[in-house]
Amino acid sequence: MQLNPNDPRLIIGIVVLVVIIAVVVAIVIYQRKKKAEHLRTRFGSEYDRTVLERGSERDAQAALAAREERVNHLQIRDLAPAERERFLNEWQVVQSRFVDHPRGAVIEADDLVASLMNARGYPVADFEQRAADISVNHPRVVENYRSAHAIAQRLAGNEANTEEMRTAMLQYRALFDELLQINVARETAVAV
Repeated sequence: MQLNPNDPRLIIGIVVLVVIIAVVVAIVIYQRKKKAEHLRTRFGSEYDRTVLERGSERDAQAALAAREERVNHLQIRDLAPAERERFLNEWQVVQSRFVDHPRGAVIEADDLVASLMNARGYPVADFEQRAADISVNHPRVVENYRSAHAIAQRLAGNEANTEEMRTAMLQYRALFDELLQINVARETAVAV
């Protein structure tokens, strides 16, 4: 059987095939754009940081999607009111030490944040993994956490000044408040 280029069935078949391919391509492009927008909205500045780190949007999106998947499989839990109160009291003690012993207070704040993360169900063995995990549910403060931790690390070599240590305490506090669910506790109290 020989194909006749003027056969209307062949022309219709080709047009239908081209339309199907165009629709499939449009759907794929739309889904990629929707996924990118979801990740950009969810991760905020962490999205941009990951793009720079990974070198491409596609690699960054894959890494961020993998973070979401990983954290979805963790058993992150809310704190009981007594736990929340205990951590808040511990923070107040650490914060009060800052005036007389800023270096020690920053190191204790780093440890307390790690302890709080552990209590909530985040694995805490590796700092970079901790920061990546935190970025999923707390993208607004993850950069603060990285910065504060870097300052705490520099304390070992006496490389951080008092102003940097003060900044680290403020940055730790921002993450601490989110992890402690200060706003959740207040909203619950107001609703009752």
